[in-house]
Amino acid sequence: MRYDRRGLVYGVAAYVIWGVSPVYWKLLKQVPATQLIGHRLIWSFLFLVGLFGVTGRLRRLRSLWRNRRVVAVYTVAAFILAGNWLIYVWAVNAGFIVEASLGYFINPLLSVLLGMVVLRERLRPWQWAAVGLAALGVGYLTVTYGRLPWIALALAGTFSVYGLVTKVAPLDALEGLTLETGVLFVPALAFLAWADARGSGAFLRAGAWPSLLMAGAGAFTAVPLLFFGASARRVPLSVVGVLQYLAPTLQFLIGVLVYREPFSASQLAGYGAVWVALLIFWADGWRASRVRGEELALSG
Repeated sequence: MRYDRRGLVYGVAAYVIWGVSPVYWKLLKQVPATQLIGHRLIWSFLFLVGLFGVTGRLRRLRSLWRNRRVVAVYTVAAFILAGNWLIYVWAVNAGFIVEASLGYFINPLLSVLLGMVVLRERLRPWQWAAVGLAALGVGYLTVTYGRLPWIALALAGTFSVYGLVTKVAPLDALEGLTLETGVLFVPALAFLAWADARGSGAFLRAGAWPSLLMAGAGAFTAVPLLFFGASARRVPLSVVGVLQYLAPTLQFLIGVLVYREPFSASQLAGYGAVWVALLIFWADGWRASRVRGEELALSG
């Protein structure tokens, strides 16, 4: 299938930004994760509303707020997404970038499993093999760590459920994120005001550069999302499926090579099982899409 080369560039840009995100949050490691998420919600919402205003779509945004069903769905999604953000930012600054990256490697497989359980979707034999191999990898890592890799599982779980929830509300990613951050805008603002009143608020107290980074979290959140949306409209889903592994791969490499997080040979065996499972999962999906394409061509 032919596709716009710009779409590939947009997709790579989106996943590279997500992949290097640990560096951004590490620059703010002195700020509590709860405050970082509060600022991320507030500045993201303001940035997105400004974007709607610049593009002349404020009327569209107002109409979305009047749809109670859509707002209800995205209220649930907002709390799940905020939880995912909180776990991720805390994990990065607590020295668990490698384990956090594992969560986003596991996520596609867990999403398929949720689709089977909740949406009654049927798994193909090779999909079952991939899920089973990933489970073995996680089990092996549990033994290696001496604990369940809860950060990875929490990130994969919250993001998979988030995807499942937003599946029932047919909005694009930009509109969805605007509603999600809008739902939590007032609670986030109230929390930060409370922290500031107690004298523990970091904004404008931690220095000019950290304060600028906190305010920049809105653009840092929204820009890769815009790139992703532009890419998804221009390239096949199979290409997007491959690109999505760029982000956790970069996160993993940053954790090991830049921040020198420990990664032993025994851990490599567990991660390797998950990576092989993803390869099986991707190859099976690619083969299935080819078969469907051939069937459609013959029927046409």
